[in-house]
Amino acid sequence: MHTTTARDLSLIIPVYKNEASLPDLLAALSALDASLAGRLEVVFVIDGSPDRCHELLREQLPAYSFASTLVLLSRNFGAFSAVRMGLAHATGSLFAVMAADLQEPPELVPEMFGVLETGSTDVVVGVRQGRGDPLLQQWQARLFWSCYRRWVVPQMPPGGVDIFACNRAFRDALLGLEESRSSLIAQIFWLGFRRAEVPYERQVRQHGTSAWTWRKKVAYLADSVFSFTDLPIRWLLLAGTLGVFAALGLGATAVVGRLLGLIAVPGYAMTLVAILFFGALNLLSLGIVGAYAWRAYENTKQRPQAVALNVQHFHPPTERAATSL
Repeated sequence: MHTTTARDLSLIIPVYKNEASLPDLLAALSALDASLAGRLEVVFVIDGSPDRCHELLREQLPAYSFASTLVLLSRNFGAFSAVRMGLAHATGSLFAVMAADLQEPPELVPEMFGVLETGSTDVVVGVRQGRGDPLLQQWQARLFWSCYRRWVVPQMPPGGVDIFACNRAFRDALLGLEESRSSLIAQIFWLGFRRAEVPYERQVRQHGTSAWTWRKKVAYLADSVFSFTDLPIRWLLLAGTLGVFAALGLGATAVVGRLLGLIAVPGYAMTLVAILFFGALNLLSLGIVGAYAWRAYENTKQRPQAVALNVQHFHPPTERAATSL
């Protein structure tokens, strides 16, 4: 009698410009499935990758021992949208997310699943204890996550979060947050639930270069700030209050100087500086308020965060043979 293995552990992997790392990734996933007794389901989400990632996975996945789903997005929507799409297509009872570049060790996935299976935790986040990146990248990462912890999520680990796992209740709550231009990682901490941390050492990147540029980091930080804190508004209130007191002080000084005859001719320089300063402050204020208003407007459109162009399911050869009998 032939039976199929229950695939109750789902692993979501967003893929973007990872063609060179696919052979090592597939080999690691095959070993991971064996260590999990064949319980693994892998959901690959091709996030509009311009290389041959989709073609290669479509050709090679049928030969591997783990069940898999291949989702092709209609364009590049971003890693967080790809992760959400993968979570929506996963069918397991426990879910994990990891990157395709193997900088997060795959053996971390069974460890996180093990923590979830105790039933005392709803979400597990991987916490970096060290990084194998070059010194300049390490410094940039520390600066970025330091700003993130100070301005957005104080509970964020110092090294940030790239890999996490959760149960179905947490997955459903996370997918229920449909706001656009937000931060998936910040949403994990905003949701609460019972959270645990698993430490790991970030590995050296073996293939390709990271697509996580400073431009994307700044945009990500801005989305997080405008979605999870009113800090810019409070800064504006403080700047406006200080500006009012400064204007009152300068005005009082000018009046006293005029009455005492110390100012014979009105100064054009001071007037010009004051106009430029408060004009720039007004523009900055409008820009910040406009950023909040734009994001609120984006959420009213209720557009999907990603669009799947094609979805394919692959079963291991042993399960296909069992099904045919």
